Amino acid sequence: MRACSRNLAACVGLALAIVPAASARDGWPDTPLGRTQALAELQTLNAELLSHPSATLTLEHWCGAHHLAAQAKIVARRVQGADKPLPPDGRALLGIGPDEPVRYRRVQLACGDTVLSDADNWYVPSRLTATMNRQLDTTDVPFGKVVQSLHFRRQTLSADLLWSPLPQGWDSGAALPPASSQPLAIPPHVLQHRALLYTQDNQPFSLVVESYTAGVLVRP
Repeated sequence: MRACSRNLAACVGLALAIVPAASARDGWPDTPLGRTQALAELQTLNAELLSHPSATLTLEHWCGAHHLAAQAKIVARRVQGADKPLPPDGRALLGIGPDEPVRYRRVQLACGDTVLSDADNWYVPSRLTATMNRQLDTTDVPFGKVVQSLHFRRQTLSADLLWSPLPQGWDSGAALPPASSQPLAIPPHVLQHRALLYTQDNQPFSLVVESYTAGVLVRP
């Protein structure tokens, strides 16, 4: 276990082999080994999101690989309400003037009954087709699927772990929390990405802030 506290990668396989199936099914055990395994899982998702342009398709693959629902399909649940203002640096990032219209869309991306992400999306409608804008206005289709024909690329501006099951300095020998008989307590959001989406001709058209929920660590 001491070796695990110094090197996460070296003990991921050990964690996967030793944690009983019941622990994975009922929740992450609040043990040094369970915490190590949960961090490895979270870092794996973070790496997959960073290496693919579409968070929607990445979550769909994650849902299928982890059997979170009978059908691995991501659905965008629209969250209605007051628009959230564009961040102060939003217009500069999108390369638009002060009078260019910007639309806002907030959705929960869910696989089955499990919400995996709360996503805030500001986009420039003039840089999308009329069909795309109509779909975004009238349907719950995820943004990434609506604009997929643009063959867009994604530039990550920031990727932050909002929670770590291991304390700061764990890889330098800091003491790990003692084991308890309760499941590991996980906050509502564990990871946040901020990114720009670009068209093929390198024109930014969307600023997204994705806050990934504890649902990404759910086990069936």
